[in-house]
Amino acid sequence: MNDSSSARIVAGLQRWIASASPGAQLPSTRALVEQYGVSPVTVQKALRALQATGAVESRPGVGTFVRAARLAHSTDFGWQTAALGTPQHRIPRFSSALRSVPNDVIALHSGYPDRELLPERLVRGAFGRAARSDAAIARPPAAGIPELQAWFAGELGAATPLGVAAPSASDVIITPGSQGGLGAAFHALVGTGNPLLVESPTYWGAMLAAARAGVRLVPVAGGPAGPDPDELARAFERTGARAFYAQPNFANPSGAQWSPALTERVLDLVRDAGAFLIEDDWAHDFGITTDAHPVAALDDSGHVVYLRSLTKSVSPSVRVAAVVARGPARARILAEVQAQSMYVSGMLQAVAWDVVSQPAWRTHLRGVRHQLASRRDLLVTAVREHAPSAHIEAVPPGGLHLWARLPDGTDLPALVRDCEARGVVVAPGDEWFPAEPTAPHLRLNYSGANPGSFPDAARVLGDVLAGR
Repeated sequence: MNDSSSARIVAGLQRWIASASPGAQLPSTRALVEQYGVSPVTVQKALRALQATGAVESRPGVGTFVRAARLAHSTDFGWQTAALGTPQHRIPRFSSALRSVPNDVIALHSGYPDRELLPERLVRGAFGRAARSDAAIARPPAAGIPELQAWFAGELGAATPLGVAAPSASDVIITPGSQGGLGAAFHALVGTGNPLLVESPTYWGAMLAAARAGVRLVPVAGGPAGPDPDELARAFERTGARAFYAQPNFANPSGAQWSPALTERVLDLVRDAGAFLIEDDWAHDFGITTDAHPVAALDDSGHVVYLRSLTKSVSPSVRVAAVVARGPARARILAEVQAQSMYVSGMLQAVAWDVVSQPAWRTHLRGVRHQLASRRDLLVTAVREHAPSAHIEAVPPGGLHLWARLPDGTDLPALVRDCEARGVVVAPGDEWFPAEPTAPHLRLNYSGANPGSFPDAARVLGDVLAGR
């Protein structure tokens, strides 16, 4: 009854407003109660609905008034061009992977897993407990709460073989998501104007962080098995670079995982160059047919700086990650983190620690592995059957995405537009190349969309590629 009465008041006032002058005061709440025979609560609900449309504005203690029309006019911001000057480093545009899209499309573009792949019950419970704890009030230590530092160190230590010193909790720096960790590491270890070697293709967020840090990217050719070590050696020699950013496990976007032999070769090259390997283990929790094997577990000499995030596996709202570094490198990275954010929210750290310390966390990850396997295989089968010209060179052993090469000469922007016009949103692969793309690609996310829609999405992709 209240909803229908409120709607009746809104309709009546909209007719009154249409003939009223800008700034005219609406009848009082008491007058509207008497006019429509409703309660004051119903009248207030109607007024809030009108305010939401921008038709009226409320002045507390005075009344509600017809909003004065604001005349549209052009504004000259030319003065800002002179004030800002030429940008020292152009920041890449945000990836299409972050786009929000309507619910009625098939979304294969996202970089995040679907809600059903998240430990929602654990996260909700953790937020409730954290809100009742000191974490809701107290300022956390700059490097992170000790419990979470110890957990990250213990995770990496569990993979450390005999003869290699495991990291300690004091080696860990908690950061506000991996993006903050990347930016701090690039700025502290590479420095403005200096070269940073990167796999090509590579994570677009790393390119964004490098641009903000003023770092000069040097691409190293890669493939379904990882970077070409000979190319990496030549790049170190040619540029004098002192850092190499890579994703040895389930790389975004290619899904590649390094072999033990490649891992050893890269470690040798990094050590010989007196350089750092900045290892991004973003998909540590998303192994499917194999587990992630951190390169950092094999190094205790400080050459490997390790990043691991919980944002995708726990919740996008829990932007918590860690950098594990040893020696002076850790001190410099901590100084950068403090300069950027001072410290990470104690609430979010407490939530993250609560979730990963629950016995149900491991059970959840085992379930996610099975779900990712079925989703990945369903999308691979659908693409190979309905869009065979979108070539999947290697089925990834983990991660969230497929990397598909398209036929040479494909008009990638047109293909993306045509797919979206038919209800399928895909991510163009050129966003993952630090220089010119070597060929047209698509990155297809099998963890986000309704897997039942994969065959339909593949049919649309196949039809667009075929020009139908």
